[in-house]
Amino acid sequence: MVRRSTIFVFAMLVSGFSLYTGIFGSLTPVLQRGIHVTLIVALIFLAHPAQRGGRFGRVLDIVLFALILVSGIYLYEAYQTINQRIGYLTVWDRLFGSVFIVVLLEACRRVVGWPLTIIAAVFLGYGFFGYVVPGTFGHGGYSLDRIITTMYLTTEGIFGPAAAAAATFVAIFIIFGTFLEKTGGSQIFIDLATAIGGRRRGGPAKVAVFASALTGSINGSPVANVTTTGIFTIPLMKRVGYQPHVSGAIESVASCGGSVLPPVMGVGAFVMSEMAGIAYSDIVIAAILPALLYFLSIFFVVDFEAAKRRLRGMSKDELPDIRATLKRSLILLIPLAVLVYFLVFAKVSVTRAALYSIAASIVVGLLNPAQRLGWRDIIEILEVSAKRMLLVSVACAAAGLVVGIITLTGVGLKLSGVLLSLGENSLLVSLGLVMLGTLVIGMGLPPTPAYIVFSVLSVPALLELGVSALAAHLFVFYFASFAPITPPVSLAAYTAAGISGSKPMKTGMTAFLYSMPAFLIPFLFVYGPGLLLEGDLTSILHTFATSALGIVAFATVTVGWFLADLNPWQRGLIAIGALTLVIPGVLTDVIGMAIIGLVLVQVIVTTRRRKLTRSMQECA
Repeated sequence: MVRRSTIFVFAMLVSGFSLYTGIFGSLTPVLQRGIHVTLIVALIFLAHPAQRGGRFGRVLDIVLFALILVSGIYLYEAYQTINQRIGYLTVWDRLFGSVFIVVLLEACRRVVGWPLTIIAAVFLGYGFFGYVVPGTFGHGGYSLDRIITTMYLTTEGIFGPAAAAAATFVAIFIIFGTFLEKTGGSQIFIDLATAIGGRRRGGPAKVAVFASALTGSINGSPVANVTTTGIFTIPLMKRVGYQPHVSGAIESVASCGGSVLPPVMGVGAFVMSEMAGIAYSDIVIAAILPALLYFLSIFFVVDFEAAKRRLRGMSKDELPDIRATLKRSLILLIPLAVLVYFLVFAKVSVTRAALYSIAASIVVGLLNPAQRLGWRDIIEILEVSAKRMLLVSVACAAAGLVVGIITLTGVGLKLSGVLLSLGENSLLVSLGLVMLGTLVIGMGLPPTPAYIVFSVLSVPALLELGVSALAAHLFVFYFASFAPITPPVSLAAYTAAGISGSKPMKTGMTAFLYSMPAFLIPFLFVYGPGLLLEGDLTSILHTFATSALGIVAFATVTVGWFLADLNPWQRGLIAIGALTLVIPGVLTDVIGMAIIGLVLVQVIVTTRRRKLTRSMQECA
């Protein structure tokens, strides 16, 4: 009972602090981020107690809880004097700084898991003992005072750009997302998608694509998104004939897409804005066409798969009434419309737009008779929101340890030099290496911390090769978002396999196969800046049109179907045509369309001949 009450109090403190500073203005950077991280870590030891140890585990939780509070309070109370004597640390500075770092790592282990914890610990060790590392990456090593100063007392370590986003934009948007869900916004996404697309061939799979995209854009976690929408969409897909592993694969691929869908992009856009120094509005506007290509690729993969297997849609009785659904959606989607208006058209700050959207959600909740909000509901929303902040906030803080060491030692610039030498100054090879590195890092991390860690290491190399900052950061972020469906550690696919009752590895491999057309997209916007809305309207439309044709053609290769089953030669030729089509240039566009067109004409002629022969045989 005491633990439950304490959890409630600290959850209210986390959400209350976020709303208060959002309304009245943030504190100085270190204090704003320091208070947020302190409250988050304290809440972790309450909400995620030690799994083993019995009485010892309970005592350990209390000790860690007390240590993080004391370390955070010390930072708050002594910050002004610390700031005046930066570089000259006292025994207390060293003690509380060390305690804060160690306790943060334990909190990260409990919520995020071992991978990020180990990565952060290894980088800390590298900061201390770089002198034992041979070759290019070796350095003289840094003292405890220098490490503590960087990590605990400045905005270059724990309280860096990632924590800045977590303590401001991300916290407010998580509260908004919870309000939207509680007022029925998430369910309306599913109902709208079902009412509009449910009767089409493979309808439930298309419902999964759109519902998971919209829901995932708000909650930001592919695994959580699979759990939220998959319990509804996966059984529907199985009911109309999709195999269990196919159902799980489609849901997991669609759920990962939410991370790249504007305007929220699963909170990744806020972190990217801080990391890259690019305005949030510029990021979400530039990300529109790549996101459209992503869902275009998934839609056609799903559609071709349904046609190949002759799968039907849902029956009319299974669909929600379209008029009633649209009527309900008008009021429930008002908060989202408010968000888009203030972000895109009024161009107010991100925090202010989110606050207006929260206010709109409360008004909708108070006026909507079907799902009216009471004070208890609002309090519950604030408590749930605080708990949802735990993973992303502690991950951003722990990733700050990595970023701080990279900045302090200059290892990022050294790695950039290695990437350039390995790629022999070839942009394509360097992009391939960055893709592989991001996927490997992302296998054990959520998309946002994976992006934070690898963008610091790899983006400088891409900038050296002439890639724009926006394209470079989006490139890393896209592949960090694809990691949860990349074998062998396909966390989103494995979660979907648990719901569908299929084999995890088979589901993961199928999800990876279905996402292959989407893997082209980051390369497309690096080589074709028109996809990021750079350049004149003609070049933008031309780049998008040829990219879309190439993506759809590649979807036929992935499934092996277009009007009929494609043989290996046909799939190979279409793949060559699709790759040629997406390479910038008029000549390559003509060659690509010619190759694809010839193959598709041959498929159409062959299919018609077969149908004619079959009908003549039936008549005879």
